[in-house]
Amino acid sequence: MGAESKAGRARHADGFREFAAGRAGRLFRSACLLTSGDIHLAEDLVQETLGRMYTVWGTSRVENPAAYAQAVLVRCFLTHRRRRSATERPLGELPEGAARSEGDADLRLALLDALARLAPKDRAVVVLRYWEDRSIEETAEAMSVSAAAVRTRSVRALAKLRQQLGGTYIEFAPS
Repeated sequence: MGAESKAGRARHADGFREFAAGRAGRLFRSACLLTSGDIHLAEDLVQETLGRMYTVWGTSRVENPAAYAQAVLVRCFLTHRRRRSATERPLGELPEGAARSEGDADLRLALLDALARLAPKDRAVVVLRYWEDRSIEETAEAMSVSAAAVRTRSVRALAKLRQQLGGTYIEFAPS
């Protein structure tokens, strides 16, 4: 093994470590939303996402690592949900940062509860479109579905959220 290959691998690892350190927090927040506050599952999903990212790090197919990582996270979440029994429900805890953020705690709990009652794919669409502020096309790519499927799921998921929130918090459900 030459010194050049060792130096190349070291740069590769350093670049990935820098990326992972910079994105892990945002991936964790997204994972917490996807898992309805199950921080242990969220940590597992982030770890799996970063593990998969490392294997493709530096390849030409990863033009936008941040977007690719988000897509991998959503796919990991959806795969996990498919494997899981439909009757299992995690006893979620809110991440520590959630309690310290601005806003009404009751509203936050109501929104998290309503989000938790959505189907996993509907929840993924809502998180990507309205929390991560992704376009329809970016969401479709992250979920490996068509743009039409994202639009349909968005409409249905938002209608379900409005219904679940009732009159109390209806103004917070995007229209």
